[in-house]
Amino acid sequence: MLVVEGLVKRFGGFTAVNDVSFEVAQGEILGLIGPNGSGKSTIFNMLSGTFPPSAGSIRFDGQELAGLPSHRIINRGVGRTFQIPRPFRRLTIFENVVLAGYYGQGGRSRAEAEQAATRALAMVGLPTDRAAPVDGLGAAGLKKLELAKALATGPKLLLADESLGGLDEAEMDQAADMLRNIRDELGITIIWVEHIMGVLMRVVDRVMVLDHGEKISEGLPSEVAHDPRVVEVYLGTDADATQAVAAQARR
Repeated sequence: MLVVEGLVKRFGGFTAVNDVSFEVAQGEILGLIGPNGSGKSTIFNMLSGTFPPSAGSIRFDGQELAGLPSHRIINRGVGRTFQIPRPFRRLTIFENVVLAGYYGQGGRSRAEAEQAATRALAMVGLPTDRAAPVDGLGAAGLKKLELAKALATGPKLLLADESLGGLDEAEMDQAADMLRNIRDELGITIIWVEHIMGVLMRVVDRVMVLDHGEKISEGLPSEVAHDPRVVEVYLGTDADATQAVAAQARR
């Protein structure tokens, strides 16, 4: 479904992503991990059209996406969430999701956008009441709203950017189950960037690890956890991540 070859992103003299290649099969959940500053968000920004690549190719369903604006990439079936939810506070929950629905594949009428919003809200467990306000949603509710907005665009590929940030343990498990259900019930392929590795490792099919903008490992969670390069990157930098890698390696 997705084939990325030789992806590079430079900001002036700084190379944030350097010659990264990978593929994602239809129906797969790929975990994308790495320390802060490793290039994860930059790759998401290139996949979603926020940043144009400096070099490389992004082919999705056989069509080149590199350099296309975000709205055209959404139209082709790539949706994304953001680390920090920024809903329109003057709009209701429903209206926020309807607005996202207009940007779906090929564009939608008002009725189609409303139907997409209703389905997306039901999928993530938010109220479909058209008058329900955004104010009052906690961290978990705002993360669900991000997912609903992305789902309302009708994606074939979902880029989930740190969907667990700010959640407690029970909310993390619920959010992880929700991502798995989105794949299982809707057939949506997912690339998931996350720092909470203990949860991510239990859900994803494969893992890709970045460090200083380069891919250093890729494979099954158990394989990646045994990779000495991954252990070296995480040791002493992230206690939770180190424990997750160690626990996976013991399996």
